[in-house]
Amino acid sequence: MGGREGREHVRVAVIGSGFGGLGAAVRLRREGITDFVVLERADSVGGTWRDNSYPGCACDVPSHLYSFSFAPNPDWPRTFSGQPAIREYLEHVADTFGLRRHIRLDSEVLMMRWDADELRWAIETSRGELTADVVVSATGPLSEPKLPEVPGLAGFPGKVFHSARWDHDYDLAGKRVAMIGTGASAIQIVPAVAPDVERLTLFQRTPPWVMPRTDRAISAVERWLHRQLPFTRAARRGLLWGIRELQVSAFTKRPHQLGLVEVLARANMARSIKDPELRAKLTPSYRIGCKRILLSSEYYPALARPNVDLVASGLKEIRGSVLVAADGTETEVDAIVFGTGFHVTDMPIADRVVGAEGRTLADQWKDGMQSLRGATAAGFPNWMTIIGPNTGLGNSSMILMIESQLNYMADYLRQLGMLGGKVALAARPSAVNQWNRQVQARMERTVWNTGGCTSWYLDAGGRNTTVWPGTTGEFRRETRSVDLAEYEVVRVGERVPAAVAAAPAPAAAPLPGTLPPEARAADAGGAGLEAAGAEAAEGVA
Repeated sequence: MGGREGREHVRVAVIGSGFGGLGAAVRLRREGITDFVVLERADSVGGTWRDNSYPGCACDVPSHLYSFSFAPNPDWPRTFSGQPAIREYLEHVADTFGLRRHIRLDSEVLMMRWDADELRWAIETSRGELTADVVVSATGPLSEPKLPEVPGLAGFPGKVFHSARWDHDYDLAGKRVAMIGTGASAIQIVPAVAPDVERLTLFQRTPPWVMPRTDRAISAVERWLHRQLPFTRAARRGLLWGIRELQVSAFTKRPHQLGLVEVLARANMARSIKDPELRAKLTPSYRIGCKRILLSSEYYPALARPNVDLVASGLKEIRGSVLVAADGTETEVDAIVFGTGFHVTDMPIADRVVGAEGRTLADQWKDGMQSLRGATAAGFPNWMTIIGPNTGLGNSSMILMIESQLNYMADYLRQLGMLGGKVALAARPSAVNQWNRQVQARMERTVWNTGGCTSWYLDAGGRNTTVWPGTTGEFRRETRSVDLAEYEVVRVGERVPAAVAAAPAPAAAPLPGTLPPEARAADAGGAGLEAAGAEAAEGVA
């Protein structure tokens, strides 16, 4: 369809082709909307599960819960699937639902500007320009690797790369390798490469709590049952969901209940780490759950290998090929692998979104990200985000949260259609601030805020703008439909309400409680990567 000045115009532009972007595309088609494009900067779909292909890369959420409710997979090979299987699943979703015709590969979004005269977004990509009535940003929080500024790094003569940009042409076998960071990626990389390298040195700033990952191959009989008797697959998914819903209160309301889990984690460590000095270095000083609990049955055994060293100190500087830790330890290496996370609370896409007031989303969020129901931002009409502020999880599947946001997106578009004509919905600043006051008030007693750690959940100001302080069922209810009272209806020639600074006031009424039993049961197997890390959002999970 033609647009202003001959540019292509679409009803909806989706940014990104990971779980969020492909899910949005499927939902648009199910809503009868076919006038949309999916803009993807890479040469294939997959998002995080395309970019992260390091040795040992896998999910720490059970496979049958880590998939779309509308695209169940009876043939998951393992209870916790690896990166190749998850990427294959996403390619299958793109094919099965006829999404290829909508996907524009190698089309990086360079800038998005709100056109107040036309009530649409002007989008500049690496392959040209287009306009869209609505933008759905699904770039995800784990899309931009974060490299620390280490003095001397530029002069290091060996190989350097981030875990999310693994160099498969470089063979680590027989090399002296430094692994920087101890997040979700590192605990998978360490046991995967330790048997092949000459020496592996792990630089640990903060030790993680690690629990066993009870991964196993899913038998042919199980897969046959799930194909022939779909209710068995649904029951499995529902059980996995329900167990995790019951765990939420310990994280959000009663952190002291996590003490028993801490005992189990210490016992898990003691089984593999016999050296008391090493065990002391690996024992966290904060409450379990404050950082994401990591799952691995191979991490501790790998650290006990004779060719693996632990430096319980952060990397301070690099002198030639020698890495110097903050405690003075010096280690000469041939290659450095950074598992130092992603830009989560300062998402780079925010620099490329210019709203109604002529300023970027990054500028508006400079004091902390905040949105309405994790989806819309004041001053940015007809713009939505998938996996927005305070939609992350600490113990369950992000696919559940994504599907809840897709429900909200679908109703948002229905409301625009019912309003008729050229129209936009702009989140009221008062509604955005009220929602975020409520979220932050609930956050105060969670383990993420009270557990005594500094995690990637917190932004530079110490606010937790990442995690949802409740169950996935609660979030499903809160995003089931759009409340027009929280929005300003904007037509041509009308001004979008100005955004105001975030209000951190904690004294606000709590959000509604859990869903009633009948709704919770319906949500257990219904519509509804785990990608996460530790330290500075390290790695995928």
